[in-house]
Amino acid sequence: MNAKEQLQIIKRGTLHLMPEEALLSKLEKAAKESRPLNIKYGADPSAPDLHLGHAVCFKKLKEFQDLGHRIIFVIGDFTAMIGDPTGRSETRKPLTREQVQNNAATYMEQVYLLLDRDRTVVAYNDEWLSKLTLSDVINLSSKFTVARMLERDDFSKRHKNQASIGVHEFLYPVMVSYDSVHLKADVEAGGNDQLFNFLAGRELMQELGMEPQAVLTMPILVGTDGVNKMSKSLGNYIAIKDSPKEMFGKTMSIPDTAILTYAQLAAFYGDEQLKKTKDRMETGENPRNIKAQIARDIAAIYHGTAKAEAASAEFDQMFRNGGLPENLPEHNPGAGKVWIVKLVTGAGCAKNSSEARRLIEQGGVHLDGEKITSVDAEVDIRDGAVLKVGKRNFVKLKR
Repeated sequence: MNAKEQLQIIKRGTLHLMPEEALLSKLEKAAKESRPLNIKYGADPSAPDLHLGHAVCFKKLKEFQDLGHRIIFVIGDFTAMIGDPTGRSETRKPLTREQVQNNAATYMEQVYLLLDRDRTVVAYNDEWLSKLTLSDVINLSSKFTVARMLERDDFSKRHKNQASIGVHEFLYPVMVSYDSVHLKADVEAGGNDQLFNFLAGRELMQELGMEPQAVLTMPILVGTDGVNKMSKSLGNYIAIKDSPKEMFGKTMSIPDTAILTYAQLAAFYGDEQLKKTKDRMETGENPRNIKAQIARDIAAIYHGTAKAEAASAEFDQMFRNGGLPENLPEHNPGAGKVWIVKLVTGAGCAKNSSEARRLIEQGGVHLDGEKITSVDAEVDIRDGAVLKVGKRNFVKLKR
């Protein structure tokens, strides 16, 4: 495939690709020299799980791999301790090294669900950033101006509102820009919210006499609320590690206005499939049926067709036919009367007591159809009783 044909594939679905002519030149040069381009993607391990919002970029990275190029997946174990200020209305609390290392440990097993392991180079930016001296940092910082930093929407808003901006936050784009310098990146790809950082990397490379990277950004996937970007902190996310049942059910909860967005960015529909989906909506087909197809296709990407179909059938039984799922998991709390928080966590319906308390306070916990509203409640355990947590978690209790 020649450079122009590659460029057309790379452009598909992107928000920014700049400068386009520079990327074409890089592709032509790489083809002539029979070598791959270095495509940089960075992720700060600020949380242990990746979600479908991240997968939007991974799909594009896989396209680069299929075209023969090399993905350099940068784990920001150093920069995560600074904290990415992107989109923040206040200073982010830096993570400890232990938190960063624990989160990073789970990243790549999820990434390889979409990327080719053999054509992915994993790099940790602590390897080079921790070796910079204070003199090095001052020299790199001199390439940036405060005025340029305040062009960032998040910084300018905070400055205007007299909210604090830590000096270390200004160092974040400096450090991630140096990642590109160190790795000699040909292209940096990621979400559209990272455009400022990507352009800063391009400018720093140019300042240091290097051929600057091209910049590619992908759309931001909205969360299941259909309004805000998908985020763990907002609770509107679908994790890559979610079970088929969770993945299917969460997708079914999206508003109708988000159907086409999920079809394109989460189920990875091509132009023809998108047109068919749009036609189905315009002809008045029940949106639920369309969402069900998208939900099956999303679950199939990560769990296979058989498990996706099973999740769809179970969802139908629960919510269309008003029944309970088959083969309910069972839990024996070991006592006739149990604290509700302990019951929810012990049954595996919450990761910890804090999450269990939140679910109870939000009205998401029922025992045999009765809502439990007090986090202090002591409940009687009846053999065969059904604990329901949220919309999709059911557990049969045993004595």
